[in-house]
Amino acid sequence: MVTVVIIIDLLVCIMLTAMVVVQSGKTSGLSGALGGGSDTFLAKNKAKTLDAKLSRGTKWVAVGFIVLTLLLNIVIK
Repeated sequence: MVTVVIIIDLLVCIMLTAMVVVQSGKTSGLSGALGGGSDTFLAKNKAKTLDAKLSRGTKWVAVGFIVLTLLLNIVIK
């Protein structure tokens, strides 16, 4: 059972790393800080973009990774 949890934890770790690497940066530098741009038409559809879906998925995969790692720590001890 421990081997199965280790393998699943490793796969979730690789998936989490890949999801973080694929996401684009959230900062737009000095121009974004001065210009604002939060009230644009494109900001209304931001939840439907691929980057928003990746962000949401990353949160769930990170929670799964934390739970699996804690479970693995409890099982091994």
